[in-house]
Amino acid sequence: MPVLLITPRRFEDERGWFSETFSDRAIEALGITHPFVQDNHSMSRPVGTLRGLHYQAPPHAQAKLVRCVRGRIWDVAVDIRKGSPTYGQWTAAELSAANGSQLYVPAGFLHGFVTLEPDTEVIYKVSSYYAPESDGGIAWNDPDIGLPWPLPEAGPTLSVKDGKLSSLADFDSPFAYDGVPLTPVA
Repeated sequence: MPVLLITPRRFEDERGWFSETFSDRAIEALGITHPFVQDNHSMSRPVGTLRGLHYQAPPHAQAKLVRCVRGRIWDVAVDIRKGSPTYGQWTAAELSAANGSQLYVPAGFLHGFVTLEPDTEVIYKVSSYYAPESDGGIAWNDPDIGLPWPLPEAGPTLSVKDGKLSSLADFDSPFAYDGVPLTPVA
């Protein structure tokens, strides 16, 4: 399954707009057939809050459907599927409350984002429940990935955990390539 940028339709009038932000039928029409079992919601106060790069390993691997409901983020997916011709490569998109776009990140990809506005809120669906024993990540600034994070001059605001993640070079991926290479979403 590829990383997908999804922009649900908005119906606008003088009152504002209405959008179906999630529909099983619409998601299945895109080829996403697994159920989503949990919704997560984060709020990040400072601009430059960086969350990532995270994954959850099998048997609790998570696909994510990410949307920004307040503010703006630069959202990233990095291919970590063993044997993939695009291993270590990334794609990114700006998600915002204004554009209504969502990023589908399949299992087998790192996920992370940085906030571009203060008090940014992100909601994402996941396909497997959180399992601490399967939680992992790669350093946000890993030179082998080379992400051009749009950061403030002072640098990112990180959790202690995210500041201690290992490198891609030291990572033995538990994910197998499924035959679908990473393609840019934007």
